[in-house]
Amino acid sequence: MSVFTPTWLVSAIYTLTPERLAQHGIKAILTDLDNTLIAWNNPDGTPALKRWLHTMQAAGITVMVVSNNKHERIARALATLDLPFVARALKPLPVGIDRAVRQLGLNKSDVVMIGDQLLTDIAAAHTAGVRSILVRPLIESDAWNTRINRFFEGFVLRAMKPLHYQEDLND
Repeated sequence: MSVFTPTWLVSAIYTLTPERLAQHGIKAILTDLDNTLIAWNNPDGTPALKRWLHTMQAAGITVMVVSNNKHERIARALATLDLPFVARALKPLPVGIDRAVRQLGLNKSDVVMIGDQLLTDIAAAHTAGVRSILVRPLIESDAWNTRINRFFEGFVLRAMKPLHYQEDLND
């Protein structure tokens, strides 16, 4: 079960601050796309997302999307956000995370992987050797392929200790 245990549990990606990330030596955020950064059915994002991205950029923290989606889907979703990304990341394998870390030229200790799914995002972070943050999905509905993962994730969640989401890394 340890491969599915996140380093931190935070209610939403938008509650993370550059100050708290810096306290933990985090220089870059690798993030899942759907239901972590944006709602899967709202590729334009929200004003809160745009403010959060601006805050991270101003603090010198890179935000990079690492997604199992295909290139075209991610490029369309990020068209107005101007974020770097790795498509077809093959999570839960470490392939996409390793590629992102190399592209950023950072050490694995300098990055954190954020996602809303234990079976893909958190497992990929563990197998890649990076810290992880599990967030609640932005919305309750999922794309059809994610619903399959959520079904199996339910078994893992029941086998784990109850999860208690915080507002910040140090709560």
